[in-house]
Amino acid sequence: MYQQDGEEIFVIDGHVHLWDAREENIIHQGGEEFIQCFYDYHTGFTPEEREWDLEEYRYYGPDRMTEDLFGNAAADMAVFQPTYLTDFYDEGFNTIDQNAELAEEYPERFVLNGAFDPRDGDAGMRDLERQKEEYDIQGVKVYTAEWKGESKGWRLDSDEAFEFLEKCADLGIDKIHAHKGPTIRPLNRDAFDVADIDDAASSFPDLDFVVEHVGLPRLDDFCWIAAQEPNVYGGLAVAAPMAQNRPRKFGEIMGELLFWLGEDRIIFGSDYALWNPDWLVETVMNAELTDEQKDEYGIELSPDVMRKIMGENVAELYDIDIEAKKEQFQSDDVTEEFGLGDHYGAPDATAD
Repeated sequence: MYQQDGEEIFVIDGHVHLWDAREENIIHQGGEEFIQCFYDYHTGFTPEEREWDLEEYRYYGPDRMTEDLFGNAAADMAVFQPTYLTDFYDEGFNTIDQNAELAEEYPERFVLNGAFDPRDGDAGMRDLERQKEEYDIQGVKVYTAEWKGESKGWRLDSDEAFEFLEKCADLGIDKIHAHKGPTIRPLNRDAFDVADIDDAASSFPDLDFVVEHVGLPRLDDFCWIAAQEPNVYGGLAVAAPMAQNRPRKFGEIMGELLFWLGEDRIIFGSDYALWNPDWLVETVMNAELTDEQKDEYGIELSPDVMRKIMGENVAELYDIDIEAKKEQFQSDDVTEEFGLGDHYGAPDATAD
């Protein structure tokens, strides 16, 4: 477990992937552009000494992933958020079935989410039912800018999407994670617009909508929507690494989120493997607002606030008993599995 100044912080990384962007899996030029754009984000925000080379970035595999997430006590648990992109990648970029292999090997560590795309019609409905029956998923990730045939995106407030949201409600899939962030080559920026969250959240008050990447670069639009919709949450993936080399911008983002949403609806995510929690958790935990920002927003990134953001909020969403998990992870068979014996529960251990 991550510790800072003697304080234990149970970290649940709310946004991770196990992707395959190897050249042999790419069937469309968009697949190469997509991973190259990811890599540009990686090198643009990662500390130079922590950067990966491109070939490792294309496919790091399950062993590297579990070590990076859990082997140095940077994170305790993680939530899989699949991104299919099957028009770009032969076997998909990362699918629920691929993620499930690792989640089933470490069920105590991973939350497995599924996905839907309303353009899949009846076949998509049947697959959503299969995902629930086979994996008992609680949530789905939706990617409204994904290309499919001639279509270059869809809206969450469309009639077709509402049919899938109704199916989610019927099946007990009540967490909807929507990618609403910066565009990624060659996808359409406008297809990631956050505006469609408004009607969807209003129409389905029993579903929780986690807006991944907090709508960037449309932060204001997102905050105004989330302020009116109590079932809308903000996921910090993509925003979090700004604490590394855009600290004032990160402070501005956190100030706006805490002012409009409050501390109970913000969720940390590394977006692994865009960025690695082995440095990102520590960077975010050490972030501070400027004095001017503290005065303007009337808040500070206190240990209690950060404890919620880094793990307690997503634990509340997914009914994770943190105290029970702490006891479980302190057992020798779990800690030794990732070499955590010298980290978990050790005084003042950090993610270094």
